[in-house]
Parts: sequence; structure tokens; C-alpha cells
Amino acid sequence: MPNATVVVTFDVHRAGREVIGETIGTTATMVYLPDVPPAERATVLRRAAVILAQHTAKDLTPDEIPLIRDVKLLQFVTAGVDFIPLRAFPEALPIASNGGAFAEPMAEHALAMTLAAAKRLFIEHRQVAQGVFNQFTPNRMLSGRVCGIFGFGGIGVATARLMRTLGMSIHAINRRGHSPEATAWIGTPAHLDVLLPAADVLVIAAPLSHATFKCIGQPC
Repeated sequence: MPNATVVVTFDVHRAGREVIGETIGTTATMVYLPDVPPAERATVLRRAAVILAQHTAKDLTPDEIPLIRDVKLLQFVTAGVDFIPLRAFPEALPIASNGGAFAEPMAEHALAMTLAAAKRLFIEHRQVAQGVFNQFTPNRMLSGRVCGIFGFGGIGVATARLMRTLGMSIHAINRRGHSPEATAWIGTPAHLDVLLPAADVLVIAAPLSHATFKCIGQPC
């Protein structure tokens, strides 16, 4: 898309702008909307070929949303977009999320939460703060147990790799029912009733969408 205009709707710090500039090079002209005077924002948005956004409900005013209806791509930097008011955009507008961008940090968070629950971290911390040391109260070992992962994409795969180092067996669900990543078992959302009883730990890494909303507890 030579000489196209890429409009970034949110403020980006200097280091981030340098990375974006190095990546885009001379392919397109970069414009950062927070730098644009209010009277010129509409003109800039109308000529945009690509929009790079973080949260359009905050980055753009309601009157500015219709101005981007003809862009070639609305790209979000976030992986999840369930908080974005997508109904405000035309159905034909190409919209992309940044799937898998934060897979490793989210995987470490899932591991931390799992260890905190299995080892009763918060419960025992409160007990120690009260002078009670439950030295012989058993907690759960994770090695040899099953980690069930509902949503085996970027975050799910990264989580599986961490859980596997603890000796956990990975059971997973994705839309295809197969993955190049090693698992002890894998199925589709139709097999959720197989995954749930088998899992000692359940990690939900599926995007929140109409297809997954209330999926746990009800048929998908």
C-alpha cells in the first residue's frame, strides 16, 4: 500500500514510535491522531487507509466513527476486542485483533494463579499473618495431573508449555480439534463435556464472543 496513510488513534511513547517507524519504513505515512489539532482530525481520518487503534470508544468520538468506514483495515493492538463496540462499525469494514501478542505474559499469569490456588497461597498467607503456621497441612501437587485448556490458540499453547514443565498432562479444546502442539488429548468445543471432568486445572483462554459466551455451564 505505497504512500498510504496509517493513522494511530492513541498516544504512543517515543520508543514505540521508533519501533513502528522502523517496521513501516517508507511503505506508508504515519500520523498520530493525538498530535493532530482538533480542527484537522476529520480530514486525517477521512484519508486514512489503515487505522491502528487501542480502544476506539476512547480514541474516537461518536462523530468520528463514520469517517473511517472506507479504511482498508482497522487493526487493534490488543488481543481481545470484546470490550470494543464493534456494532458501531460497518459490517464490511475489515477488523483485526492482535491475537497472541501477549501470550507469554498471560501464560505466566495463568501459571501463577494455578500455583496460588493449588498451594493455598492466600489462605496460608493470612494464617501466617495471624501467627498460625500450618506446616503439615497438605496442598495439591500439580505433577501428574491434568491441565485442561479451553481455547488452544496463542495463550493456550504458551500456557501448555509452562504447565508441561510441572509434569502436567495437557488436554485442550480448539475449533479445529487438532494442533501441531503436543497434547495428551484434544477436541473441539463439542467435546467440552469430556474436557471438564478430566481437568484438575481449567484454563479458559478462548476469546469472549457470541460463540463462547456462557459456554461453561451450557451447551456451546
